Amino acid sequence: MALKAGDMITFERTFTEEDVELFTRISGDEGAHHLTPDERGRLVVQGLLTATLPTKVGGDYNVLARKMTFEFFRPVFTMDTILCEVIIDQFANQGGRTLITASFSCRNQEEKEVVRGEFSGVIKNQ
Repeated sequence: MALKAGDMITFERTFTEEDVELFTRISGDEGAHHLTPDERGRLVVQGLLTATLPTKVGGDYNVLARKMTFEFFRPVFTMDTILCEVIIDQFANQGGRTLITASFSCRNQEEKEVVRGEFSGVIKNQ
């Protein structure tokens, strides 16, 4: 699918305890809230693990990221299902590459925004 400005791409993921455990080992982010369940048996998902949602969309389109910004609003817990909506703001061919900028918003299963931000980068034309 060829992208164009104005397109929306969505991706949904439910975070598991195993996801948090793996990311803890890889990142070294061992805050107590990532290791100790709360009163409902949930772990807090690392912010940067949540931030992989828009990066997955970028990866699907071979975007080489140049800049990413994130604003985190509320915690994400294990077993939360997060929907990420990415809007393509700019998609412009420039020689042997395409410049892309996009904004995104991620909401939990209760429709509450958990993170929003923007990214920009390039796609090498084939």
